[in-house]
Amino acid sequence: MTDAVPQTVVAALEDPFAQLTGPLAGTRKLHLEVAGTGTLTPHMQRLQLTAAELDGFSYQPGQDVMVLVAADGRKPVRRRYTIRQFDRAARSITIDVVRHGDGPGERWVASARPGDRIEGIGPRGKIFPDPAADWHLFMGDESALPAIQVMTEALPGDADATLVLEIPEEADEQEVLAAARTRVSWLHRLGRPAGDPSALAAEAAEVELPPGNGRAYLLGEARVVLAMREVLARRGLAEDQMSPKAYWGRGRANGGHGEPARDA
Repeated sequence: MTDAVPQTVVAALEDPFAQLTGPLAGTRKLHLEVAGTGTLTPHMQRLQLTAAELDGFSYQPGQDVMVLVAADGRKPVRRRYTIRQFDRAARSITIDVVRHGDGPGERWVASARPGDRIEGIGPRGKIFPDPAADWHLFMGDESALPAIQVMTEALPGDADATLVLEIPEEADEQEVLAAARTRVSWLHRLGRPAGDPSALAAEAAEVELPPGNGRAYLLGEARVVLAMREVLARRGLAEDQMSPKAYWGRGRANGGHGEPARDA
């Protein structure tokens, strides 16, 4: 049984999230324990986490949990992972984590074993399915796949959803089980570098935008999200019809709070 960050180190951290106030007022500390871990696809690892604090827990589809994966001196290093599933009876959550490098989050995921412990804070996140939208467009890379899946699955049966998903290879495709009328397009990089905006931007230029008040959820690498947003804006989609969210930035590590670091 191993702590992701030893308690003696946690006690000495200069932690901006030591008190759950302001934007964190609706969250709770979670003393999580790894219940299971396994490979989901060649580039995706699935972990089940349990915690006593998950009793009475609730969240919106698309929200995440922020976990303390490491320390950089006295600074905490956290990463945010979408809540893919929540089992209320078992007091457990499932997270699916992309395996693509050697960052602090991936090192924790690679070494995690049942019984290991890690501190979490959740739920977090402000992008959810818009119940008033006439149609839904989800676009993103594999880092966005858990959020896109869970948001699509939350839509009612009379909803229309189009998913455009960029992944490393065909073996990384996952079944999308949703009540909504759903169309899925998979884009395989096949060795091209992740974070290249060309493929998803090209799809944004061609994807059908039905009439009515639709909503586009644009998720993934920072520059790719920006490129998709610009293309859809040129096609007439209003700012308030787009929900963009950068999960990572190509060529730079995320900040200690688990999101892409701002440019200096």
